[in-house]
Amino acid sequence: MSVRLAGKTALVTGATSNLGRAIAEAFAAEGAYVVVSGRSAERGAEVVDGIRARGGRAEFVRADLDGSADASQALAREATRVLGGRIDVLVNNAGVYPRNTTVTVDEKTFDQVYGVNVKAPFFLTAAVAPAMVEAGGGVIVNLGSWIARLGIPGALYSSTKGAVETLTRAWAAEFGPQGVRVNAISPGVVQTPAPGETHPGEIMMKGTPAGVMGTPGDIANAAVYLASDESSFVHGIVLDVDGGRTAVAVIAA
Repeated sequence: MSVRLAGKTALVTGATSNLGRAIAEAFAAEGAYVVVSGRSAERGAEVVDGIRARGGRAEFVRADLDGSADASQALAREATRVLGGRIDVLVNNAGVYPRNTTVTVDEKTFDQVYGVNVKAPFFLTAAVAPAMVEAGGGVIVNLGSWIARLGIPGALYSSTKGAVETLTRAWAAEFGPQGVRVNAISPGVVQTPAPGETHPGEIMMKGTPAGVMGTPGDIANAAVYLASDESSFVHGIVLDVDGGRTAVAVIAA
């Protein structure tokens, strides 16, 4: 087992599936003691059992991060307790992706998406960061999205991820001088298609430097880097992990 995160404790939200699960598994494989957080106890137990079977340390803490300060604060308290009194790394990953267009979004959906994608990480960070400062340091990693900067239909979700990336820079300015590093990852087209399936994302990646979709493991590797001491001089960035989709001109195949 590697030791890049040995002795560290970590809270990963939305860790019962997809990117969050991959990040939690990668953190544990690198030696961190991880709280896997999400809404489903069944899926959470599956992730935790898998981590433990591979020799890692993990616990599940159920949380429905609806955007209320109470929900975020309750998760912070319980995760801190479970991890023995401190959270060294916070990964704000939990989010919802509505498929509505601008003209079909109702106010309830709008508030729900902003609640989960923006308010929840805002109040969770507010609950966790002061203890990191008091402990002498910590790391916060936020999950943005490539569509925050490269426009495609889906204004509601895109705008929430734009807000998260702005919060990343603001928090780096606010907490960085106090020893807490804050950065973000902007995943690109990341999917694991079923065998024999042609995913629409494959078409979107044609003509990019990578030429293929990414995997959850690609995002997890970036999260490990940002959480580790290897990135000790990295503050306030949004790390594009998107196969070059946003930074390089797409050449039509």
